[in-house]
Amino acid sequence: MILLVFTAGIAKAQFTKAELQVSGLTCALCAKAAQKSLEKLPFISDIKPDLLHNLYVITFKSGTPVNFDQISKKIQDAGFFVNSLKATFNFDNVRVADNHFSYSGDSYQVMNGTGKPLNGPVVVTIVDKGFAPRSVSKKYLGQVAVSPPPGSGRLYHVAI
Repeated sequence: MILLVFTAGIAKAQFTKAELQVSGLTCALCAKAAQKSLEKLPFISDIKPDLLHNLYVITFKSGTPVNFDQISKKIQDAGFFVNSLKATFNFDNVRVADNHFSYSGDSYQVMNGTGKPLNGPVVVTIVDKGFAPRSVSKKYLGQVAVSPPPGSGRLYHVAI
């Protein structure tokens, strides 16, 4: 008897990639130093720099939780600043309630949520201080009451 087993790949909710814009880079050596710092993070699979725009396109390892605070810390430790961070999150099999969703112990509050269902890959911009220009953080964080995280993890504020 031959038994054939077919498994359907269930898409897991996770961040798949990000565009990280860094300020303070003045030369190719600076950009390389920031890139080397980021490459030490265990959840980063690949980094492609765009030196013309001070941008890094980061691919995350599948199944490995992403920590955005660690990305920011690595950039700051290298002597630079995060100007913006846009990350692609796969919303398949993710419950979004009251403009909140959870990932890897952290909570994410969608600041410009319309209550519409989110499915598949969606680009979210982290609008917290240290991840976005001051004017962007002020715009989003000043518009609604900031809810405390439901769990013990960090609360990130994102715009879609």
